[in-house]
Amino acid sequence: MSNQIAAPPAHDDADQVQAAQRGDVAAFEFLVRTHQKAMLNVAYRLTGVYEDACDVVQDAFLIAWRKLGDFRSEARFSTWLTSIVINQSRNRLKQMRQQERRHAHSLDAPIAGHDDPPSATTDGTPSVLELLEEVELRRALQRCIEALTPEFREVLVLRDMREMSYEDVGASLNLREGTVKSRLFRARDAVKNCLKRAVVTT
Repeated sequence: MSNQIAAPPAHDDADQVQAAQRGDVAAFEFLVRTHQKAMLNVAYRLTGVYEDACDVVQDAFLIAWRKLGDFRSEARFSTWLTSIVINQSRNRLKQMRQQERRHAHSLDAPIAGHDDPPSATTDGTPSVLELLEEVELRRALQRCIEALTPEFREVLVLRDMREMSYEDVGASLNLREGTVKSRLFRARDAVKNCLKRAVVTT
């Protein structure tokens, strides 16, 4: 799948985590800098709103700092942190649905103008039209991801976009590996069909 989210850093966080557990604020700040971008990408893919994703990640790091003493080295720190981001994203989605029920307003993005852009360039760089098509494809992908129910969206984001192992996905979501694979298959199929419909209608 295109537009993938970078996998978490391969290096071991153990030393920084242990230092942070002893109250070393600088060590925790290092962990924040290391994982902030990946966590923001996960939150954005789950909530679909950048501002909400920022709030989710900020809350998640605050919770991680308060509960750092509960973290055990059986799991990777990034997996534990991801599970916190997922829970906070779920809470934010519930709040968003409640707000939508209270306020019946359209969430559709405004439609851009229809002026015809240039369709080709002479130096081999992508044309404006090609760039716009790429942007629209990314938007269509995000809309298809958002259309998934949360249990399928979470598995797809963690496995295909963050490239986590099946084991880590299962640990983050408290699911068996077989369940992860089953949901992932159905999520991929749903997104593929959604993208096909989006291409046909554009």
